[in-house]
Amino acid sequence: MATHEVTNQPPPRVDVDELATNLPLLEGVRRHDASWALEELQEVGRLVGSADLQADAAAAHRNPPVLRTHDRWGRRVDEVDYHPAYHRIIGEAVARGAHTAAWADPRPGASVARASTFMMFAQVEPGHACPVSMTHAAVPSLQLSPDLAQAWLPRVLSRDYDPVLGAGKGSALLGMAMTEKQGGSDVRANTTRAVDAGDGTHRLTGHKWFCSAPMSDAFLVLAQAPEGLSCFLVPRALQDGTRNTFRIQRLKDKLGNRSNASAEIELEDTVGHLLGEPGRGVRAIIEMVARTRLDCVLGTAAGMRQSVAEALWHARHRSAFGATLVDQPAMTGVLADLALESEAATTTALMLARAHDADQDHEDDVALRRLATAVAKYWVCKRGPGHAYEAMECLGGNGYVEEFPLAMRYREQPVMAIWEGSGNVIALDVLRTLAREPRALKAFEAEVGRAQGGHRLLDEHLRRTGELAARLTSAPPHEAAAEARRLVEALALALQASLLVRLSPAAVADAFVASRLGPAGSHLYGVLPRGTDTAAILARH
Repeated sequence: MATHEVTNQPPPRVDVDELATNLPLLEGVRRHDASWALEELQEVGRLVGSADLQADAAAAHRNPPVLRTHDRWGRRVDEVDYHPAYHRIIGEAVARGAHTAAWADPRPGASVARASTFMMFAQVEPGHACPVSMTHAAVPSLQLSPDLAQAWLPRVLSRDYDPVLGAGKGSALLGMAMTEKQGGSDVRANTTRAVDAGDGTHRLTGHKWFCSAPMSDAFLVLAQAPEGLSCFLVPRALQDGTRNTFRIQRLKDKLGNRSNASAEIELEDTVGHLLGEPGRGVRAIIEMVARTRLDCVLGTAAGMRQSVAEALWHARHRSAFGATLVDQPAMTGVLADLALESEAATTTALMLARAHDADQDHEDDVALRRLATAVAKYWVCKRGPGHAYEAMECLGGNGYVEEFPLAMRYREQPVMAIWEGSGNVIALDVLRTLAREPRALKAFEAEVGRAQGGHRLLDEHLRRTGELAARLTSAPPHEAAAEARRLVEALALALQASLLVRLSPAAVADAFVASRLGPAGSHLYGVLPRGTDTAAILARH
């Protein structure tokens, strides 16, 4: 029927190059010593933009994992069944080194190349990124115990993917199980117990409220040993081929992150291998947490990129009131503002990735990345949900429909802010870092100070932020805690603005600084200073 003729609807956004069309990401790869990886990154960009992989991403989201506690004969198996599309995506991500390429081949820019791969895959399908991230982040914890590192690192560094649980596999993905129902972020309140078995292992008994990616091959688990809270590596399969006791009680029915399983698990006399020193579990896990926090920033930036790409695609192909949407001044402002946020997140993420490279090992480098990663994790991840919503609104009713990806993205972004320390946890961590490690603030101020003189509003913001940091580091704890969020937000904007002033075109830097630091800014997107070169901003996206 004539009424069913489809007009003025954008074509599918498929078979696009997700690297070549993302100039801030491409420039960052070149800027941060990762040009040697461009050939493989270009292949990844074409792969994740292909119609086939995007169809797999949609299928993995529509068909969430299903818990299978017993087999047909009544034997306990505690397995999670995923849609084949999920396995295809994570298999491709592992084959491209999105998990541990930076550890397998450490060199300048290695973490940037790995971060870029991770971001492009997470842009299209975010759920699989959870076990990929945890496997990457677990490596420094494994290295605390040479015998375990010798046994597990070759498997963790492998680019093969095998979803079947078993002891004889040549590859492995790792997960974590730290939080408990009575403790949450207060992991020292954990009640899971570890008893020395006398054979070089421990036996763990307890209940974990959140266990991410329960079909991983092993998990980092916190438990109370006689010496205090300790960290253990808990394999799903034992060396003799039998299954370790790992009872999956239920899968969490989550708001988002639907393609990835999260579970409650019960441990009973479960075999665990001590990682690091007994009683030093937090120390053993802290490096893993630092790197998963970085991946929260990467994942949020990836989601922002998807939001901008989909909103711009729609606006460039749809007309209303005699012009394409992208050329309507009100819409142009919204799109340009969303692009600014995305570029700031991407630029920050890649700077942090470079700071995590093996050659960035000076005390000042370590102090800077510790503080800057927490600051960025707080701010970038909190900006994610609102960014996704505004991009969804650019598509109108189509954005609210599940057949388009932005409804999924809107539900996905909050997990990055909650996982690995929600807002208050991160803000208080920043205060502790400033109190315990004065070097961190000095290194941070030196980093943002590289943009000194580049913009009057930024100079004023840096001065105010320095005064606030100095006051809170010497204030009583309750007073500092009450203003912790204000400080972290100021630090985050200082970092983002300084990077854009130094590294991005003037149109981008001027608009970002004026709208985020100046009196012309707003709490909502689309309120940009008069005279903003929106065309130059959007041309980069």
